Amino acid sequence: MVYHNLKALIKGIRACKTVADERALIQQESAAIRASFREEDSYARHNNIAKLLYIHMLGSPAHFGQIECLKLVASPRFSDKRLGYLGIMLLLDENQEVLTLVTNSLKNDMNHSNMYVVGLGLCTFANIASEEMSRDLANEIEKLLGSSNTYIRKKAALCALRVIKKVPDLSDHFISKAKNLLTDRNHGVLLASITLVTEMCQIDETCLNEFRNAVPLLVRNLKALVTTGYSPEHDVSGITDPFLQVKVLRLLRLLGKGDNQASETMNDILAQVATNTDSSKNVGNSILYETVLTVLEIEADTGLRVMAINILGKFLSNRDNNIRYVALNTLNKVVGMDTNAVQRHRNIILDCLRDGDISIRRRALELSYALINEQNVRVLIRELLAFLEVADDEFKLGMTTQISLAAERFAPNKRWHIDTVLRVLKLAGNFVREEILSAFIRLVAHTPELQAYTASKLYTALQADISQESLTLAAVWVIGEYSEILLEGGIIDEDQPKQASDKEILDLLLSTLDSPYANSLSRQFVLASITKIASRPTTSAPQQGRVTEILTKYTTSPELELQQRAVEFESLFTLGDLKAGVLERMPPPELKATVMGVVSENKPVGSTQGGKDADLLGDEIPSAATPVTNGQAAQNNQDLLYEIFGASPSTSSPTPAGRTPSLSPQPQKSSVQDILGLFDSTPSVSSGMPSSAPSPPIATQPTFSMPQGQGPPPQPPQQQAAAPRLASYTAYDKNELKITLTPQTSAARPGAVKVLARFQVSGSTPASGLTFQAAVPKSQQLQMLPMSNPDVRPGATETQQMQVIAPPGSLVRLRLRISFTIAGQSVQDQVDFSGFPPGLTGGSS
Repeated sequence: MVYHNLKALIKGIRACKTVADERALIQQESAAIRASFREEDSYARHNNIAKLLYIHMLGSPAHFGQIECLKLVASPRFSDKRLGYLGIMLLLDENQEVLTLVTNSLKNDMNHSNMYVVGLGLCTFANIASEEMSRDLANEIEKLLGSSNTYIRKKAALCALRVIKKVPDLSDHFISKAKNLLTDRNHGVLLASITLVTEMCQIDETCLNEFRNAVPLLVRNLKALVTTGYSPEHDVSGITDPFLQVKVLRLLRLLGKGDNQASETMNDILAQVATNTDSSKNVGNSILYETVLTVLEIEADTGLRVMAINILGKFLSNRDNNIRYVALNTLNKVVGMDTNAVQRHRNIILDCLRDGDISIRRRALELSYALINEQNVRVLIRELLAFLEVADDEFKLGMTTQISLAAERFAPNKRWHIDTVLRVLKLAGNFVREEILSAFIRLVAHTPELQAYTASKLYTALQADISQESLTLAAVWVIGEYSEILLEGGIIDEDQPKQASDKEILDLLLSTLDSPYANSLSRQFVLASITKIASRPTTSAPQQGRVTEILTKYTTSPELELQQRAVEFESLFTLGDLKAGVLERMPPPELKATVMGVVSENKPVGSTQGGKDADLLGDEIPSAATPVTNGQAAQNNQDLLYEIFGASPSTSSPTPAGRTPSLSPQPQKSSVQDILGLFDSTPSVSSGMPSSAPSPPIATQPTFSMPQGQGPPPQPPQQQAAAPRLASYTAYDKNELKITLTPQTSAARPGAVKVLARFQVSGSTPASGLTFQAAVPKSQQLQMLPMSNPDVRPGATETQQMQVIAPPGSLVRLRLRISFTIAGQSVQDQVDFSGFPPGLTGGSS
């Protein structure tokens, strides 16, 4: 049956008992509506469009009514126009060609004598206007902004907002009218005009100077809102017009940034808002939060900044988890601005580590990293270790890295440093990065006065727990290297040293060999360790024979690496005096600069910021430059470790005296797919970051090459021969973004070129969401570290480090892909760069 009006259709659809019945009824009614459209029945058109819009709301096709909506719009009756414009807003979008037919109707209705017809046209325009329609009707919108009717002015302001979003170039048309609107006394017009001005300032920073003269006016409006008593029309929970207050604060934030005079004008009112706003209601907290953001963004007084941070500290005591999360998130962003003010709230931040909400724990953890300095390192590390004991597994990898890096950077003494890392190994040994373990071994090797203490602690810890992989590796390495210290001085315990026999030491190491937690890497360490112990004169003959039997057993191991090591170690025992020279104690490895850790916001650990050119090693974020697949994670991690340790996967470092040559197998070459298809062929590119999950141990890692990591930072690294730094070369200078590349080479490593990329914006508009990708020819390899900050502000310089490994004598060539957003426009570009001088990689070009 055919339903004559919308009410009857709704009643019929509700009477359907099944979905199939409802679908059949809608199809039948749609067919009847189409037939009515073909008959050009103008009387029934209004009812048909009403029914069709209801059908559209139910999710069924209704696009065939678009033209009929246009016919309704052309009707002189207001009810027809209203329904027609409603149908246009629902059935059309800015990408459809039919929209061009609406432009003329909108233009006519915007000039209509009836204010409500004009309002219909403005409302429709604000919802569906395309770029082309915005250009066509911009003059009408500009004219209506000066209307004497407040109803029309408010809607015209919202239409102007749509225009500048679609066509930012047209913002100049509305500047003078927008200035006049800011003086309007009508609430709706003022709210719309402030929204319009805010958007104009965000899209085009040249508008800031135009509207900075309006700061005193905005301050007066805000003061009136703060001092006005109860206003029933716009009151929310006792706060007068909070929506307008928030809009004014956001605009003041834009106008005061970088302008001392404007900031000075608004300082007093911001202090007044911060002190007079009721924080017991959520509405008041929203205004306080906007006030804090404004204070931190403008050139405010120091006292005002401290007050803003204190407000955030007060938020941390709120029972609402959303407010606490917002406070922690904001403190994370401003901790570098005024660390001392944030430090005052350290205790409550640490209390958030015990919160039941995982999001709050994560943010509190990141903020705790940033608060660490020389004065509070003992207290904060103690709290972080207590949290590590009960933390979820997803936190542990990042926590062990950050705690170890903070200990390196701020340790009051080496004994405390060693105790801290030992505690980390005991609590989360299965979640320790290889470079952190490497740095610990390096520290022990360079601290002879604590080697007996460290070996004793590791011996005791290994007796208590052999399930923690990194603890096992560290203990096996140290005990094997310094076994004679344990045999001569005994196990240093809390009370008295206890004597340890070579049999007990070997029993402990061999218990890890057959444990269910053992893997290929730990077995390699154990074989090397017992071989070293057997070569010491303090080891008895029976135990040396026992080691020989074990090595003989593993000469037939199905694991190729273990079999190879066992055969080589067993043959060493037949070399007489040469055996002692090869297996003597390893010399302390070369000290290198500490690798800085970063948290998820790319902030360095600790409240003392490093230099812009400092090396950055990410905590848990994959590099945006190179996607990492699951199959590539281990190899990419290995390539990164070689990069950090100062060697390349394609070159083998010379074997120091006393190190077994056979312990340095050649690592396999990493084969990685091209970056987003930048090259037609497949270049070999390594990820600049390991994946966030714990990477599996690398079977080909040399057993005693662990100390090739970081050096302990309490003492300055040894000065190495200065590598020649070349001039900077401009690789990209377009769209207000300039990228320069500074190469650095070392005579000791021909073919390896470290490249520091610097990013600067030439104008006054910041570039956000910057992604910098690079690829090299197939004959070369590329490794990248993460960018210091993807948002480049005017006057600031952001950096990203790369290393290119090329055949000596070849020319370094890069293909760069850059994408970023500036002034609301998305920019994507690709350039080829080969501007480095010949001979950069050594050899003859």
